[in-house]
Amino acid sequence: MQGVVKVFDASTGFGIVVSDADRREVFLDAESLEGSIFRTLRQGQRIVFDVEEDGEPVARRLRMGSEGT
Repeated sequence: MQGVVKVFDASTGFGIVVSDADRREVFLDAESLEGSIFRTLRQGQRIVFDVEEDGEPVARRLRMGSEGT
């Protein structure tokens, strides 16, 4: 899934990404960046991500926005 970072707080690791497909807001937590190339994210940054649907949707396995889905 592709989307754009709406907000990200580097000090807590929490934020929100908006999905391109359905404009759904997906939560970013401190574990979202684990194993990714990212150390931080910025507002407006395009990313590719998987969604973990265990209750509240959470972005996982973040990749660069230009990579295939």
